[in-house]
Amino acid sequence: MDIQEIYELYFTAVYRYILALSGNSQIAEDVTQETFFKALKKLDTFRGDCELRVWLCQIAKNEYFQLLRKRKKEEFPGEEKLQSLPEAGSLEQVIVERETYMQVQRILHHMEEPYKEVFSLRTFSELSFREIAELFGRSESWARVIYYRAKIKIKERLEHEHNV
Repeated sequence: MDIQEIYELYFTAVYRYILALSGNSQIAEDVTQETFFKALKKLDTFRGDCELRVWLCQIAKNEYFQLLRKRKKEEFPGEEKLQSLPEAGSLEQVIVERETYMQVQRILHHMEEPYKEVFSLRTFSELSFREIAELFGRSESWARVIYYRAKIKIKERLEHEHNV
């Protein structure tokens, strides 16, 4: 598979993942482009220990955190609605509404790791629990538990905000 095929297959997944982490489409675009540039240079080092999409998301995550370090943890304004979100459950269906989506992004922005990243990987990047587990070097059941706990935290915070 050449880099063009890889780009066409995985661009959206990598872009959505970084958009979910950053909440900024320009940053997501820049980091995604840099991810594929680095992947092109390092494609021969890909060992196949995980799926290619997981490997690309690891590169993207590293690029994003490197960007944050360069900008000295500068906050990135502007949260944008994704064009299409998976409908994997009741919480994810609610996210489709713009206002709720923005509330969830604000909650995620302040949520501690690994809940923030696991939820983003599952919901926005559509990674399987197995792929998430590979990314973290943990078990699939660990990924499921963390995702479930993240959903509960988000639901509780949304309910609290609606009742205030």
